Amino acid sequence: MRSEAPVPPSVPFSVLDRSRTREGQDAGQSLRDTVDFARRAESLGYHRFWVSEHHSVPGVAGSAPTVLAAAVAAATSTIRVGTGGVMLPNHRPMVVAEQFGVLESLFPGRVDMGLGRSVGFTDGIRKALGQGKEAADEFPAQLDELLGWLSGEQTGYPQVHARPAEGLRIPAFVLATGRGAAVAARAGLPLVIAAVRGEEAMLRAVDDYRARFRPSAWGERPRVVLSGTVAIAATTEEARRILVPEAWSTAYSRTRGEFPPLRPAGAVPTASMTARERVLFDEAMSGHLYGTAEEVGLALEGLLKRSGADEFLVTTSTYDRTALYDSYRRLARLRGLAG
Repeated sequence: MRSEAPVPPSVPFSVLDRSRTREGQDAGQSLRDTVDFARRAESLGYHRFWVSEHHSVPGVAGSAPTVLAAAVAAATSTIRVGTGGVMLPNHRPMVVAEQFGVLESLFPGRVDMGLGRSVGFTDGIRKALGQGKEAADEFPAQLDELLGWLSGEQTGYPQVHARPAEGLRIPAFVLATGRGAAVAARAGLPLVIAAVRGEEAMLRAVDDYRARFRPSAWGERPRVVLSGTVAIAATTEEARRILVPEAWSTAYSRTRGEFPPLRPAGAVPTASMTARERVLFDEAMSGHLYGTAEEVGLALEGLLKRSGADEFLVTTSTYDRTALYDSYRRLARLRGLAG
């Protein structure tokens, strides 16, 4: 029996860290952990390191992704750095262009611009951000405007320029589930997609994206970045435990309306869950790739072949950072990276 299953070596692996907070630690420590994580990911040979945008969420410290990306880029030297993503409906496109222009000017050739259409977790957050749910519908137009600020071709604001962004070729990506795939295809941009509605729905969205893709100045061919959780440990059960804190937080948020900090796996009250909580917890534990290196290698090989993905963005979070780093180290070894 093989100790490790082959995975197509041409597919790069990258990291998205959401700066998850942990019980007993403040948000500042979570942000410092993200910067430390980026250094480790670089040493292990990962291709990109992205950070996210969330507002008024107790379990996530990352609310200003371009600021955090600057700290990550300053602490590293070779890994690409970007956002997964900036939620464009929350911002004026010109300001986003300027922020990425500054990043690219400071760290030339290393900056990615991942963009999403989310508008906030609750009505209160959306109100504080000055947006309603309908703002997400403006994402395609905002994306066009943002790209126009970078190319210098925007016409809505004569004699106005987004400096130092104008003229810079900053790679842009569209984060999507199903609906957003068409936006990425129309804009001629790479698609970043996760199986939030199941693998079959994701693969249908990928097929639709490829069929609708329009070559553009930003991309001549469709590019697909799959996003998902991967957990590897010495045993299958140890790998499964890595998933427990995030699954509990997800179930908690869906029953109480608040996404909490991560708890240790051993402190998750699985025995006292209500029937509804148990269903949500089990759902949150499903659909991930976890197990030993051999088990995960086989699963990855199948998924990459079925999807034809160009890249895989690993999004694993857990309370135990030692176990988390060990999982990423084992995955790097499986992929034959520098680690």
